[in-house]
Amino acid sequence: MARDIGKRLSSLKTRRRGTDRLGRIATDTASDIYAKRDLTERYEQLADGKPYTRYALGSMQQVDPDYTRIGIEEATRVGNQLNKQLPSEGVAVAFELQGSVPCNIHIRGVSDVDLLVLRTEFVTYDSTPGLNSYTSTNYTPLAALRQLRTSSERILKSSFPKADVDTTGAKAIAISGGSLRRPVDVVPSHWHDTADYQRTYDKDDRGVKILDNKQGVTLLNMPFRHIKLVTTHDIHALYGLKKAIRLCKHVKNDAIEEGRTINYSSFDLASTLWHANMNAFAAGYKNELAILIEARRFMDELYHNVDKAKSLLVPDGSRKIFDAEAKIEGMKIMSYELDDLAKEVAFEQASYAKVLYEHNWSELDKIMKSTGYSL
Repeated sequence: MARDIGKRLSSLKTRRRGTDRLGRIATDTASDIYAKRDLTERYEQLADGKPYTRYALGSMQQVDPDYTRIGIEEATRVGNQLNKQLPSEGVAVAFELQGSVPCNIHIRGVSDVDLLVLRTEFVTYDSTPGLNSYTSTNYTPLAALRQLRTSSERILKSSFPKADVDTTGAKAIAISGGSLRRPVDVVPSHWHDTADYQRTYDKDDRGVKILDNKQGVTLLNMPFRHIKLVTTHDIHALYGLKKAIRLCKHVKNDAIEEGRTINYSSFDLASTLWHANMNAFAAGYKNELAILIEARRFMDELYHNVDKAKSLLVPDGSRKIFDAEAKIEGMKIMSYELDDLAKEVAFEQASYAKVLYEHNWSELDKIMKSTGYSL
């Protein structure tokens, strides 16, 4: 299916502004967002007459911090309602954020915020000789989380009577609309003290186990370690890694809207780019097209070296990124998409680029490197 850059630019703007999800937030907030729909962002003032370049640059930028702040405030508001009522049922909880919003790699003005609701009367832990100082309890983690989920569903429905409380998800209770200014995904969970955490007492080393309500199991996640590792690499890349992740997430969303199937999660996409060349991303500090150059190059490398792709681990080392063939196919489609975008961006920079193009990426990269776009 053909790529329509005009439509992609429009989708980019509505996604960043939040006008694509007005039906999932409070009416007054939706009105405020709609009223600001035509405000011009900085990226829209660059690359006049070069729509592919403008799209690439805009796709890299973080969402307006005010939009992010509101999302975090609404997650806190939802947590406060649970914290007021769960203790009366003998359930003690703590709250943390996970996912793309606290990592600042979300691409929507109206992003779902993941709120971990951690039951704190007990923890599970890795059995590590010489480190353990735990006592046994009568809690059965699975049953305790099912109780937490049931209670949370009821409290959310009563506390936010006009909101849509979707209880069909396996891992999260999704609440949106009504008086909420942002959608929130409530994730019942509990702490899991890994061997590393028992040595360091660093929250980044602490795991959480979340309830899969459909499968009847709990699943171990390391959300804080993932955020720390991505952020550390991003700092080394002079903030180019997160720009690359946002760029690829926008490209993926637009390709899907155009009819392509990409079975490649945002988490796995971010994990893949974590293995790219951070020094190459750092060149984006002076010329942000360098970020597109490296993202395209690395995806192309994996496309042509599937064995290398299959060897890559997620940042926390807990599993292989490409643990299913569908993900390999998704990565290959992303490689095609980035090839196409980079090619068109290079064509916009120099009239002679089309003459050079026979998959001669070294020449096209030189053309893009000669520009000085930086936001």
